[in-house]
Amino acid sequence: MSPLALHANTASDLMNPAPVSLVDTATVAEATAFLTDRGFGAAVVINPGGHSVGVVSKTDLLHHARHHGGTHPADITPVTSVMTPAVYTIRVEAPARSVVEQLLELSVHHLFVVDPSGVVVGVISPVDVLRKLR
Repeated sequence: MSPLALHANTASDLMNPAPVSLVDTATVAEATAFLTDRGFGAAVVINPGGHSVGVVSKTDLLHHARHHGGTHPADITPVTSVMTPAVYTIRVEAPARSVVEQLLELSVHHLFVVDPSGVVVGVISPVDVLRKLR
């Protein structure tokens, strides 16, 4: 067997160019429906000015449900109460090796890709990295 090789040079080569976002006024019920109905693992949470204030993931929602007796279709808890209040990012031109290193070092499942002006333009998950292994 030959060794696996990562066939990507930069974060741009690995990213999914369609990141999704939720407004910071969304509820846990809305976030749960949004992520599950669309098949996303996480979304950037943005304020009314369009600036990222955190990330809400399916894992965040599961932790919330576990500590509050399950999921409720009418859970009006603000998404800002359950989100991770940080957005882990990497520059679009960063080497693919740096992407893998950051995913491992930070122990995160989503790394958001930003352009030179800091705008989120993509997202990378471990599955995206695996797709580029040959």
